[in-house]
Amino acid sequence: MRGRIGSLLGSAADAVALIAPGSTVACGGFIGAAHPEALTAALERRFMATGAPRDLTLVYAAGQGDGKSRGLNHLGHKGLLRRVIGGHWGLAPRLGALALSGDIEAYNFPQGVICQLFRDIAAGRPGCVTHVGLDTFIDPEHGGGRLNAVTPAGLVERVELGGSTWLWYKSFPIHTGLIRATAADPHGNLVMDDEAIIGEVLPIAQAARNSGGIVIAQVARLLDRPADPKAVRVPGILVDRVVLAAPGEHEQTFGNSHNPGFVTPGAIPALAPLPMDERRVIAARAADELRPGDVVNLGIGMPEGIAVIAAERGMLDLVTLTVESGPIGGVPAGGLSFGASLHPQAIVDQPAQFDFYDGKGLHFAALGAAQVDRHGHVNVSSFAGRIAGVGGFVNISQNARSLVFCGTFTTGGLEVAVQGGRLRVVREGRVPKFVAEVHQRGFSAARARARGQKVIYVTERAVFRLGDDGLELVEVAPGIDIKSQVIDLMGFTPRVGAVTPMDSALFNPPG
Repeated sequence: MRGRIGSLLGSAADAVALIAPGSTVACGGFIGAAHPEALTAALERRFMATGAPRDLTLVYAAGQGDGKSRGLNHLGHKGLLRRVIGGHWGLAPRLGALALSGDIEAYNFPQGVICQLFRDIAAGRPGCVTHVGLDTFIDPEHGGGRLNAVTPAGLVERVELGGSTWLWYKSFPIHTGLIRATAADPHGNLVMDDEAIIGEVLPIAQAARNSGGIVIAQVARLLDRPADPKAVRVPGILVDRVVLAAPGEHEQTFGNSHNPGFVTPGAIPALAPLPMDERRVIAARAADELRPGDVVNLGIGMPEGIAVIAAERGMLDLVTLTVESGPIGGVPAGGLSFGASLHPQAIVDQPAQFDFYDGKGLHFAALGAAQVDRHGHVNVSSFAGRIAGVGGFVNISQNARSLVFCGTFTTGGLEVAVQGGRLRVVREGRVPKFVAEVHQRGFSAARARARGQKVIYVTERAVFRLGDDGLELVEVAPGIDIKSQVIDLMGFTPRVGAVTPMDSALFNPPG
């Protein structure tokens, strides 16, 4: 084969054999998008067959997995890993199990910080200095992002600069970068034409190369001629090995083998309507906060429905939906395709997207909430027997100008009926979500108040706002008794001011 590519090509097994015991491995991807499945699967096969390599440090920004066996779940074996520094853990339960059992040192840092830290490592800087994470469980004053007792402190430190307090996430060498692209040209240059996201492939490659490490790239195909220089995302001078992925190990996302709409412009098709249930009520009430011209981020899960409501109200052309992975415009995909967008207007790399978010470029964000406490703090990351992690939640919640937390009032068996402009609780959930103190603070209400951030908390039966001294109840659904079905089910008593009914139109079918 002509060009440099001939010397780079090899099998996945031979490529991962280059990973040294005790080294630090950075892996790119977002759930399944741009994740090098062929490489992580090969690394698992090598470890299971030979017991090598051992004691790796794994670092990654976005969560990568399907909740079962794919993605970083391939690496969830005792002995293979010694330390994990990750942004989101929920879709890699095998990693979470190692953290819960104390078999690895485990850190949860903000997704945006980690992908930006790759750039700092590449540039030889001492680390990423940012406000993101202050007054959360990632702040050293509240645990330093450590997920178990065996994890040492020291990777993040409070520093004073210019009269303000910042967090310093410290640099460390990257010995191996595992990345993915659509194709490699004869020079080894990588293009990502069919990838749903760009991610942080270039920062990972530069960080590994400038740390004296190696870069292993998975591709779906080889090009016969040099790529358009402007289309190259990783130049061949940074690539040490290229692996041609086998069928089934290079799907566009873990939820979709290939959807051309994820990488092409086009008209947004009609979106499936939401049934008249609690999810629709919450999405519709949250959508009331949208304003024309808003640049928006919608979290995975409950907030996804806001896009459907916006479409029904003719607002999709008036706001711009974005995803932290990089897509701008279009409609964000859900489930295991979350991270992609249908017919985006642009796709930027993930660190650049977080630069925009961290600088308060978002007008509006809607995110999930697992627990809310009397102060207004929110937990989305830690539950009994399971580690979810924060992902991009801290970056987004800390910096959006207007913020809506979306979630049912209780969980665990909740059943409601929405009819006749009213809400009826058929069966109450077993688990309260409004508690005296959250288990783990991912959103700091104190910092939000200090910077004048507008924050509301939307449930199917009540709406709260962040006040000067904690939560204030401001709206209640028609058909709901404030005392017995709201206040008595909370772990604290919120401030109750002039409570108004939630709009009855939220509890009626559209049209």
